[in-house]
Amino acid sequence: MAGSSESPLDRLWNEYSVVYRDWDDLTLGRWMAQTLGQLRGRVWRLSHPLLGAYRLTAQLAHERDVWCKRVATAPPAYVASACCRAPLLPLFTRDILETGLVCQHCGDTCIPFEDMPTELQAPARAWGEKYAPVHAVAHWDDAQRKRSGDYDKAFENAAKRAEKLLAEAGAKLLPPFLDHYPAIIWEDQDECLEVRPEDIEI
Repeated sequence: MAGSSESPLDRLWNEYSVVYRDWDDLTLGRWMAQTLGQLRGRVWRLSHPLLGAYRLTAQLAHERDVWCKRVATAPPAYVASACCRAPLLPLFTRDILETGLVCQHCGDTCIPFEDMPTELQAPARAWGEKYAPVHAVAHWDDAQRKRSGDYDKAFENAAKRAEKLLAEAGAKLLPPFLDHYPAIIWEDQDECLEVRPEDIEI
C-alpha cells in the first residue's frame, strides 16, 4: 500500500511501475538493452514517454542489481557508469554546476562537472550561471519579494526566461554532448517556477 506521505503523482508512477515488477530479470534487462539502442544518438526530453517508461525500469533494475548480474548486454556504445555500473545514460539538469550529470539508474552523479570533457564545460558553466539567478526568483524570501515591487511580475518574467533557457539547453547546448555520450537527456521543466514541458518549444 502506498504511504500517505506520497504525492498523487508518486502514487500514479507507482501504479505505472506494477507491470514491470512482474517481469523477471532477464525480460527486464533485455527490454532495457533494446530501449537503450533506440535512445542512442539523440538528445531526449526527460518528459518523453519512452524516457518515463525507461526511468521506471531503470529504478527497478537498480533495486534488483540487474546490470551487475549481466543477464543482458547493453549496446556497445554504452560504457558502464562509475556510480552503479549500469549503462551510462546521463541527465543534464539545471543544477549542472553542483551535481554534474546525473545517472538515470541510481540517481547519483555519474559524471561530476569537472570530469566532463573540457570543451563541454565552458558552455555548460555559462548556461548554469545564467539559469541560477532565474531559478532563484522562485525561492526569494519575503524581503526580496518586497524589494521587487511586484513579485508576481518578477516570477512570471523568471518563468518566461526559464522557458527560453531550457529550450536553449535542449536545442543548442546539448547536441555536442553526443560526441562524447551515446545519448543525453535534459530536464525540460522547472517545477519551482511552474514551467512545464509543454511550455518549452524548441
